[in-house]
Amino acid sequence: MTAPVQSSFVAADAQAIAGLGGRVAVFLDEEGRLDPAARRLDARARGLLRRVATSDAFARLKPGEGLTLAFPSGLAAEALLAVKLPRKATPAQARKAGATIAGFNAEAPLSVVAGRAPQLAEIALGLTLRAYDFREFRTPEKDWRAPNDAVTFHVRDPGAAAAAWAPREAVAEGVLLTRDLVNLPANVLTTIAFAERLEALRDLGVEVEVLDEAAIRALGMRALLGVSQGSESPPRVVAMRWNGGGDDAAPLALVGKGVVFDTGGISIKPAAGMEDMTMDMGGAGVVAGVMHAIAARGARANVVGLVGLVENMPDGKAQRPGDVVRSMKGDTIEVINTDAEGRLVLADVLWYAQERFAPRAIIDLATLTGACIIALGHEMAGVFASDDVLANQFLAAAAEEEEGAWRLPLAASYDRQIKSRVADVANTGGRPAGSVTAARFLRRFVRDEVPWIHLDIAGVASLSRDHELGPKGATGWGVRTLDRLIRVRFEA
Repeated sequence: MTAPVQSSFVAADAQAIAGLGGRVAVFLDEEGRLDPAARRLDARARGLLRRVATSDAFARLKPGEGLTLAFPSGLAAEALLAVKLPRKATPAQARKAGATIAGFNAEAPLSVVAGRAPQLAEIALGLTLRAYDFREFRTPEKDWRAPNDAVTFHVRDPGAAAAAWAPREAVAEGVLLTRDLVNLPANVLTTIAFAERLEALRDLGVEVEVLDEAAIRALGMRALLGVSQGSESPPRVVAMRWNGGGDDAAPLALVGKGVVFDTGGISIKPAAGMEDMTMDMGGAGVVAGVMHAIAARGARANVVGLVGLVENMPDGKAQRPGDVVRSMKGDTIEVINTDAEGRLVLADVLWYAQERFAPRAIIDLATLTGACIIALGHEMAGVFASDDVLANQFLAAAAEEEEGAWRLPLAASYDRQIKSRVADVANTGGRPAGSVTAARFLRRFVRDEVPWIHLDIAGVASLSRDHELGPKGATGWGVRTLDRLIRVRFEA
């Protein structure tokens, strides 16, 4: 996993703060007021911060934004960052402030004079996420210097700050794990390599079981096997179990689509943009990140994460349009389009989750349909739910974490589009309402009594532009929201 920036917390000593070198960030509230630690810094800088606080430039800043002051007179620091942060800052404003500080980071030591700043854990979270940089395959330039990999927060109560940061640090690590997995190329993150990386979660106390092709076949997962049969990379199903809520409580099941590369199979995709299909395992990546997060923070909940790992390739052995396969549930599926493969994988893993673990609820995640991008763009994931209470709790968690999510319809009337002439169901219903018919297909494989959410993350798993809490590429969308949902709904 890409190493996160390390945050440490020390007592805000006025004498030490005045002599800080390197780069220093400090907070001013919306009215430009300074706390005692910042006032000491301002005194050494001959009132520089007070002048900033009364400037038009500071007045124009939005909460969380900052002004950089180079080589401030009277200070040893090479640069000073004045960040506007309201005294009653929201978590989102605090994360924005952390992201601003991440942009200020360079190779010099970085100190944050936080004093009594609100939402310290969220500031550290924003800094950690925005500082992420996936460099695994880039050869460093001779004159390139890595940015500073640690930050020291000077605070009023270091113990309380560290305690508040610990669970959010676990979540940050989960997000970074997901980003790394989604960013990895398919020749590195094969189905086998993916399963091996998931086995490393045992170090955190997660029980990990890997089903090979023989075991998958014995279970009757013929829908999943049909997707993988054209690839040299063998299928795997991985079950990760965290028993933090006791042996008797039924778990929440998280199910992820793990297509490590998707050519579309025989229904091959256009060449332009196909390189982005390394991210078609984004759902499985999120499940891995959540399992890391809850284990690292010791969540008092029972959660099982299941992922179906396959590669969808064109080959003489590949599944054809018009083939009929029988799912683990027993339903037959007519394969109209081999590029509608993710739902075939999920169908069998969803059923296996219920047969094996009898979960109290299921949430699946998949980069499932381009139609969801047409509907919601790259700002929102599509949410389809069979249970209003669970859906509302999920949406509330997403709003708190500022991870865009929008509920879409799941009406049974859409089933007519996926009616098959020769089988129980067709795997696609054509272009109209494509994300809805995909969700209706999955609905067949979840028992009526099990609360269920399907998340179509095709538009949010990876972005072609920088965003507030990260660079372009994999976002790690969903790890923070699902961790919060588990805390609110499923922890004992």
